[in-house]
Amino acid sequence: MQKTKVAIVGMGTVGSGVAQLLLDHGDRTARHAGRVLWLEKVVVRDKSKARLADLPEDVLTDNLQDVLDDPDITVVAQLIGGLEPARSIMLQLLEAGKDIVTANKALLAEHGPELFEKARQLGRSIAFEASVAGGIPIITNISQCLSANQLSSLEGILNGTSNFIVTQMDRLGMPYDQAVKIAQEKGYAEADPTMDVDGTDAAQKLAILAHLAFGAHVSWRDIPRVGIDQLDPADLQYARELGYRIKLLATAHLDQAGLELHVAPTLVRAGLPLAEVQDAFNAIAVVGDAVGPVFYHGLGAGQMPTASAVVADIIDTAVGRTKLTFQTLELFSSAGPPRVRLRAFDELPGRYYFRLHVADSPGVLAKITGALGEQGISIASVIQHEPDGRGDGTTVPLVVMTHEAPEGAAGRAATAIEGLPEVCGNVVRLRVKA
Repeated sequence: MQKTKVAIVGMGTVGSGVAQLLLDHGDRTARHAGRVLWLEKVVVRDKSKARLADLPEDVLTDNLQDVLDDPDITVVAQLIGGLEPARSIMLQLLEAGKDIVTANKALLAEHGPELFEKARQLGRSIAFEASVAGGIPIITNISQCLSANQLSSLEGILNGTSNFIVTQMDRLGMPYDQAVKIAQEKGYAEADPTMDVDGTDAAQKLAILAHLAFGAHVSWRDIPRVGIDQLDPADLQYARELGYRIKLLATAHLDQAGLELHVAPTLVRAGLPLAEVQDAFNAIAVVGDAVGPVFYHGLGAGQMPTASAVVADIIDTAVGRTKLTFQTLELFSSAGPPRVRLRAFDELPGRYYFRLHVADSPGVLAKITGALGEQGISIASVIQHEPDGRGDGTTVPLVVMTHEAPEGAAGRAATAIEGLPEVCGNVVRLRVKA
């Protein structure tokens, strides 16, 4: 059987999983690829470090040049995280005539246009299924399987770490810091979980999906984002009382007014598939004009789910499918104007959840209603409980659900409400999924 020589650059958790699949299940990959996928080299920084995969002695190297100088190695899984040296290494590999498979979403979100243009110039390809949603094949589905559709909506839980943390807070009433600690103990969260919990990771993935689904030219930094790091268990409790769950939702909606993009903790009505996604799972709901609603659900991170996506890309690249679609789709192409206009965040319509503490005295609700009314916002429902034990007992928690209003108006209303003398502390404001 014909042999395709493969290399891996980076032998962390995902790289080890890829090596295991290639070495332990060669018969399986050969059956799907119609050729043997031969693991020729694995490049690491420190050869003496213990590995999760048992590698043949002559495979491991600390010299990237061993891959660059070998013309028989045609496919390379570049599995180094971060921006540098990952970017420089990918450019070197492309210049050396290698086709690339990567799981580095931060690199693509930051340098996608440069890297993809270089690959096109050199007649090479970049496959990146594992960069978004781990084992869920969302890249292939959007760019190929749903290509007969004009997509109008894409909503996703794209970060398994944040979803695990929110699940713990919701299910057990656990404080945020304690839920983060458990996520770290289980290996879901890094020692510094900032990019997961502040919405950065989800925004980077949304930028990639928005480009594929809508042709948007947008930096992830320009996507409005709010994380879960300020989420209070009280909001999860009130959301449940109202018939909702809170999820860190990455949202893209396209209509005649343009493309709406944002990442934020969002109330999703209980019973909807997105509301029921638990623990470290990811999910993406897509709507196309021909296919209608489609829902994808699965593990969005972890060694073997991500390795599964990487090896699938290696197979497609070895067979030649990736090269055909890569050149045809012109992914991350900066040529020509964007196909869609991004809507200003303040213009975006939405419903909102407000939670605040107010003085337990007559007329307070009227003042809050007045502040909302000045911005053209009407109230859908109100929850006011007896004092909850916070403060000196003279204040009560108040939750207000609104009808649809522009984002900017909701923000101005929240500022005005915080300025009322009867309101104690900051107003919590969350979006509500329509």
